[in-house]
Amino acid sequence: MKGAGRAARGRRAAGAAREGAGAGARKMSVSQQQSGRGVPCLRCRGTCTGFEPHSWRKICKSCKCSQEDHSLSSDLEDDRKIGRLLTDSKYATLTARVKGGDGVRIYKRNRMIITNPIVSRKDPTFDTITYEWAPPGLTQKLAMQYMELLPKDMQPVAGTDGAYHRRRQLMRQLPVYDHDPSQCRGLAEGEVKLMEDFVKKYKAEALGVGEVALPGQGGSGKEEGKAQDTGSAAGKTPETTNGALESTPAAGLYHCEACKQAVPADCPVVYADRAGYSRQWHPACFVCCQCAEPLVDLIYFWKSGAAWCGRHYCESLRPRCAGCDEIIFSEDYQQAEGMAWHKKHFTCLECETLLTGKAFSLDKGSLRCATCSRSKRL
Repeated sequence: MKGAGRAARGRRAAGAAREGAGAGARKMSVSQQQSGRGVPCLRCRGTCTGFEPHSWRKICKSCKCSQEDHSLSSDLEDDRKIGRLLTDSKYATLTARVKGGDGVRIYKRNRMIITNPIVSRKDPTFDTITYEWAPPGLTQKLAMQYMELLPKDMQPVAGTDGAYHRRRQLMRQLPVYDHDPSQCRGLAEGEVKLMEDFVKKYKAEALGVGEVALPGQGGSGKEEGKAQDTGSAAGKTPETTNGALESTPAAGLYHCEACKQAVPADCPVVYADRAGYSRQWHPACFVCCQCAEPLVDLIYFWKSGAAWCGRHYCESLRPRCAGCDEIIFSEDYQQAEGMAWHKKHFTCLECETLLTGKAFSLDKGSLRCATCSRSKRL
């Protein structure tokens, strides 16, 4: 009975923790979640009157900040988006079909609840910590080791900056309009099929989800005896018994692919199956090769011998519109100063005037016509 009571209290605490989307997040009504209107901006901190969606830009009309700065999505919405990304890939086992739904699959996100008993007089209470995400398939001890190797402000503890950072990175690194044509506003009628083929190809050839294990134990033993030759002074793999190391390997046997530093045999590392199990990364070193940001929920895209976040992988193959933030599938688009726009989105940020053939200024990726540019300087 004590165990049942403890579990119940843990579930209640976890439910309460999930009410917060991170530091500064506020409760939203159903109508707010559906439209996003009125949600405060976490960047402007009170100066924004609330989210006012633009018809095609991914920004707030009121403060010009991005959608992720307003923390618009809910846990369920995030899980649906990532579920769609992983569906029809070899990682579909990380998704689950919605009961009574229309075939939609959601992300089976692994949460971790740590409960520490605190005995006060005769009444025991429980200090519960909920991690909004944790690597699946690990013992709690190994999962906690993994978390402790991440920067403190990036540990996704419910109700903290780390949890908010994770959700913001989901929107930033894996924008839903990079894998779901129905969420795009920049696609012409004949471009939907091009995007569907683009997504199908990268799901088959590049999309991956990292695996956490001890050095030498990646791949659940599938490649045991073949992996770990990189960085080994003797060029030999360690002897194993039932997939476990018999003894601590010689210093320098395992190395992190990114920082090249030695990896202790008792510390968890990240494996990327598309890279092969001869490579491993420190948890804090498994980052996008372009933006150097940790890969959210270990979701990566493999290209040219490196891991990329979804955003930068897509941009490496096709241009991204600086106006609507969507991938451009037309071969006829506007370019200026190394940036690209759908022709219909080459407009002034302030007055929406089409700028093709007109004078404009470009400041931090934002276009302004000559008139609005002068007004901003004044």
